[in-house]
Amino acid sequence: MNINIKIKIHAKESIFLKSGSFPVDMSEFRKDLDWTAAIASYEWIQQIQSEYGSSKDFRINNVVYNGVSYEG
Repeated sequence: MNINIKIKIHAKESIFLKSGSFPVDMSEFRKDLDWTAAIASYEWIQQIQSEYGSSKDFRINNVVYNGVSYEG
């Protein structure tokens, strides 16, 4: 199963929107959908953060998965 994730990022004095589709384990997703989505989001955020390197103002403004929004 895949979930859709959108992340609004503030870095290098700009705001970026990134989105993608990520595979998750269906049985884990059924047990705790928020936790499973959070793990997939966290792993992707780590990759994104490495792209922006040493941006001192890097922060996550918003994460949306399958239409559910989480403000940060």
